[in-house]
Amino acid sequence: MSKSIKLLVAFGLVAGVAACASGNDVEEIVVVDPEPISVEPVYTGKFK
Repeated sequence: MSKSIKLLVAFGLVAGVAACASGNDVEEIVVVDPEPISVEPVYTGKFK
């Protein structure tokens, strides 16, 4: 490959890493449900 293509690929990779690294300042929000999670019924057989 020529030097110009390698240079363009290198700049593209640096730009991609920089774009992905700038989005880490987002706060994480956790919502707690006050109701307990219900358990599905267990079917043991046809006549039980």
